[in-house]
Amino acid sequence: MRLIDAHGHLNADRFDADVDLVIGGARVAGVERMLVPGWNHHSSARALELVASRPFLDAAVGVHPHDASRATSAEWTDIEAWARDERVVGIGETGLDSDRMFSPWEAQLDNLRANLALALATGKPAILHCRSRAGERDAQDALVRELRAAGFDGEPARRAFGGRPPAVIHSFSGPVDYAAEVVAMGLAVSFSGLVFRRGEEASAEAVALVPSERLLVETDSPFLSPPGAPRSRNQPEYVAITARWAAERRGVGEDGRDAFGDALVAAYDATFARSRTR
Repeated sequence: MRLIDAHGHLNADRFDADVDLVIGGARVAGVERMLVPGWNHHSSARALELVASRPFLDAAVGVHPHDASRATSAEWTDIEAWARDERVVGIGETGLDSDRMFSPWEAQLDNLRANLALALATGKPAILHCRSRAGERDAQDALVRELRAAGFDGEPARRAFGGRPPAVIHSFSGPVDYAAEVVAMGLAVSFSGLVFRRGEEASAEAVALVPSERLLVETDSPFLSPPGAPRSRNQPEYVAITARWAAERRGVGEDGRDAFGDALVAAYDATFARSRTR
C-alpha cells in the first residue's frame, strides 16, 4: 500500500543523529511523501533545511500554541517570509491547546489568528493542533469559531484555495460532531497514533465521515507511537499502522488496500498543492 506521512517532526532534536537513516527507512516502507512542520522559528528553519535536497519532503512553517507567547516579532517576520518559499506547502503547526496551557489563552488566540491570516494570504492550508482536557471540548469549539470568523468556511477561503481544503485538522482528537462540523467546512482531517489511546474512541467514527479526497494519515513523530512502534521514538515508517487502522474502520478489505493507498497519496497532493515535478 502506498503511504504518506502528513505530519512528522523530522526537524526534532531526537532525529539529529540519524535523520537520513530514518528517512531511508520510511522510503523502504513505502512512504512517498512526508510533511515536516515547524512549531516555532528554529524548527521552521530546520524544516526548510531538511527539504532542501529531498524532493519527496515538504515543509510547513508557523507557531504552535505552546510557543504562542514566546515567538518574537522578528521571528514572525522570518516565518512570514519563509511561508512564500515554494518548498513550504502549509502554515503551522498552529492551533489551540486548553489542556497543557503552555501559553496563555489570549496569546494562543492571537497566534492562531496570525497563522490563519498567513494561510489565507499564501493559499497554503493551516495545519491545526487542537486539544482539550479529557472529556472536554472547549478548544475544539473555540477553533471552529475562529475558523468561521476568519472566513475559512466562506468566500475568503474560496478565493484563496478554490476547491482545496483551507486547513488540516492534525492528529484528530474530539467528539464526532466536531469531526462532522470541520468536514462540512471543507477541511482535511488527519489521523495519527493518537487514535489507539484510551479516550479517543470517537476517532473510529470520525474517520468514516471524512471524504477520501480529504483523508490523511500521519505519525506526528517522534510522538504518538501506535501499537507496534517504539514508544521512545515514533518514526514515519510506522504510519503504515495507522493507515491500516483507517482502512479497516472504513470497511476497506485487503483487495481494496492498493486503491486506499492511492487515495491517500492523491489527498496529500491535492491538499498541499504538491507538484509531482519537484
